[in-house]
Amino acid sequence: MARVEFIFLLIALGIAFINVAVAFDVNSNSNFIAYWGQSSAGSQKSLGEYCKDSSVDAVALAFLYQFPNTKLDFSANCRSTFSGSELLHCPEIAADIKYCQSQGKAILLSMGGAAGAYGFSSDEEARSYANTVWDMFLGGNGSQRPFDDAILDGVDLDIEGGSTSGYAAYVAQLRSHFAAKSDKKYYITGAPQCPFPDAMLGSTLNSAWFDMVFVQFYNNFCGLDAYPQGFNYDAWDTWAKSQSVNKDVKIYIGAPGSQSAAGRGYVDASQLNTITGEIKGKYSSFGGVMTWDASQAFDSGSWGQDVSSALKSGVAKRSIPRRRRV
Repeated sequence: MARVEFIFLLIALGIAFINVAVAFDVNSNSNFIAYWGQSSAGSQKSLGEYCKDSSVDAVALAFLYQFPNTKLDFSANCRSTFSGSELLHCPEIAADIKYCQSQGKAILLSMGGAAGAYGFSSDEEARSYANTVWDMFLGGNGSQRPFDDAILDGVDLDIEGGSTSGYAAYVAQLRSHFAAKSDKKYYITGAPQCPFPDAMLGSTLNSAWFDMVFVQFYNNFCGLDAYPQGFNYDAWDTWAKSQSVNKDVKIYIGAPGSQSAAGRGYVDASQLNTITGEIKGKYSSFGGVMTWDASQAFDSGSWGQDVSSALKSGVAKRSIPRRRRV
């Protein structure tokens, strides 16, 4: 009887071990990160549905599009607000965040975007808003938290307009909170355009600590469609190793998830896998692929799965063709 019980115990332990999610590894060179929240393909699944896919290692929620007067937009996945306020209250997304994190995914809040009214008038205003973000979305204790007690894993800066002032002070203030509450790992990421230096984030990237940088290699002359001659990953690698505050910062190749996801720069999975294979083998700064966005990469073809699989295995796979949106 004892032997039978011992065998069942071993089986149970084995099952438990299999079910333990591997935590997000910021030092990996094979991460696949997707933006979610803008229904770029015309519609989108819930955050939790995308997190069921093992291809995804982290998700950036798009966007906190107005600040310091906080406004959020997750394109129809959250419509309720706090009483007497325009601030979104998103308990369903909160539950999805917790589920994603239980699966080992990191969930970031992306600030900015191509459209929005945002920016800081001074370092003082930026530091004050960092305190607000800490209390509303991260490890603080704000009275109104859009995701209730769900605690996000960090903040992404996708700054494409407004003033360039204050962002270094904003990051420094957030990081002071991170240091004071070290029981959880938090990340700061940025999403500059590929022309170097980036017009909006360039000075901030040189003066603040970033864990990951998701370079948008699309909608520009230096994008994936210009590979190899016009593709400038080398400039970003040089920055990472010589100018970045964090000399171990990881640089991601930002790629459109389908033909309709960007004006230019889309390449199919087979071509992208060839490019990432060469970059991965040449540059130690390489962290993986970022895609805009989850709906484009996963909802009408296998582009996202094929790219992620190749990153993790080194084997390029042919993507199932998708119909081009018109």
